[in-house]
Parts: sequence; C-alpha cells; structure tokens
Amino acid sequence: MIDTATSTVLEAPRIRSFRGASRGPSVHVRRNLTAYLFLAPFLLLFIVFIVVPIVLGLWISLHTWNPILPTKPFVGLDNYADLFTPGTLTGDNFWQSMGATGIFTIATFPLMLAVPLALASLLNRNIRGGSAFRSSLFAPYVLGVAVVGVMWNFFLNPQLGVVNAALQALGFEETIPWTSAMPWAWVSLVAVTVWWTAGFNTVILLAGMKGINPDLYDAAAVDGAGVWTRFWHITLPGLRPVMLFVTTLTVISSANMFGQSYLITQGGPGERTRTVIMYIAEEGLANQQMGPAAAMSYVLFAFLAIISIINFRVQREK
Repeated sequence: MIDTATSTVLEAPRIRSFRGASRGPSVHVRRNLTAYLFLAPFLLLFIVFIVVPIVLGLWISLHTWNPILPTKPFVGLDNYADLFTPGTLTGDNFWQSMGATGIFTIATFPLMLAVPLALASLLNRNIRGGSAFRSSLFAPYVLGVAVVGVMWNFFLNPQLGVVNAALQALGFEETIPWTSAMPWAWVSLVAVTVWWTAGFNTVILLAGMKGINPDLYDAAAVDGAGVWTRFWHITLPGLRPVMLFVTTLTVISSANMFGQSYLITQGGPGERTRTVIMYIAEEGLANQQMGPAAAMSYVLFAFLAIISIINFRVQREK
C-alpha cells in the first residue's frame, strides 16, 4: 500500500508536466497566430506599398521602360552605366542635380540641428507661455509642402512679394531677387525649409531633454558648473539616441527635397536649384524615361544608405 501510494505521488507531477507539455505547443501556436493576425494589416500594406515598388523599380531600372510603348527591352546595367559615363546627357544632368542636392543638404543640416537645439533648450527652462510658443513653432510643420511653396513663392516674389515690399518700407531701396538669382535662391530655399520643419526637430529634442535626470543638473550646479558646461557634458550626452534619430532623419529629408524647389524657384536660375528628386520626376514622368529614372533613384538610395551607416558608426563610437 505504501509503495503504491508513493508511486502515485511520484507519478502525479510527471502526469501534470506531460499534460502541460502537450498543451504548450498549441498555446504557443495560438499566441503566434494572434500576433500575426494583428500584424497582417501592416504587413499587407508594407508588401503592397514598399516591397512591391522596390522590386518593380529594380526591374524597371534594368529595362528601357516607357509606359506608352508596348515593349520594354532588357538593357541590363546600361541605365546605371550611363549615369557614370562622362559626357552623357542623363549622367551630366543627374550629377548636376546631385550637386544641387548636396549644397542644399550641407546648408540646411547645421541649421536644422542648431536652431531646434537652441529652441528646445529655451523651452526646457519652463518659461512663461512655453506651451503657446511650442505650438507656434510646430504649427508650420502641419502645413503641406504645396501650401508652404505657394505661400512663400508669393512672399518672395522679386516684383510683387511681401518681403521686398516690407524691406522697401524700412528704407531698403534695392530689390532682392529672392527666387531668380544666386545666392538668394539658396538662401530662400534654406530659410523656408528651416522655418517649415524646425518645429518637428524642436519637439523631438525637447522630449529627449525631458528624459534626462534633473538631479544631474543639480549636482553639476553644486559643483560650480556653468550653463555651457552642463549643456556640453550633460545635455548633449543625454541626447545621443535622440540626436542619432534627428541627424539621420534630417539628412534623408534634406536629400529628398522636392516641393520647395519645384514651387518656389522652379529649379532656377539656370536649373542650379534643381534637386535630384526633381530631376528624377522630370525624367521619369515628363520625359517618360522610367528606366534611367529608376536607376537614379537606386543610386541616390545607395548614397543615403552609406551616409546613414557612417552616421550610425560615428554616433556609436562617440
């Protein structure tokens, strides 16, 4: 009797563990199935609007693809070779537009970091009316690029613009060609872009500053650290993950600038403000040369991928 009871007691955990093991895989499968069902709408949209266009664009870049013509001859890497062959019309125009994109990115990038960082530091001090000031900074970002472009095209018009009229009212006699001459065209594009998008970076950086432990600032103040020392040794290191996001997003968005140039300067003067996205759209949609346009987009993607990887490596080493 004792042996039977003992064996029954010893076997009971084994039976329970066996039953639990038999139920384990089914529960695990049901949980995975539930998770995939919740992810299904996003995965469907991701495949339709991201994966399929990527594959289709790569296929188009390997063909002479014209939507009007019934045949799309396969040309291999010829569209890419034309971009790197000196003297070709497509290659020369492409690298000219890449240069214009580089100028805009280099001119915009420091301002898109310094101005939002200064504004976020100011708003982080709990100043009076900070909420209204924060809302006014972010308000332009809500506007679409079409609204911003048309509005500033009217404001910066050399003959009838509000900006020149205001300057003349203040005593400036010279009419500034904001959209029709260099370097004023770049000044206009950079200034409009900073005004339009700086609020977004300001809000992101401000959120990162709110996550920094305030005790660090109190301890540094007790040790006699000044405002600049606290900013350099506490704020900037604390913002490292946020700065990685902001810098990467700023470079990518600047390199993809299209609407401001298209609506404010129309790529002029002399196509010197025609960005690469503007030229890709012109070549692919207006000239129906989808093959070279797709090749240009992948070359641009390669450049942005390299810059993003370098940015990640530099930020990680710091």
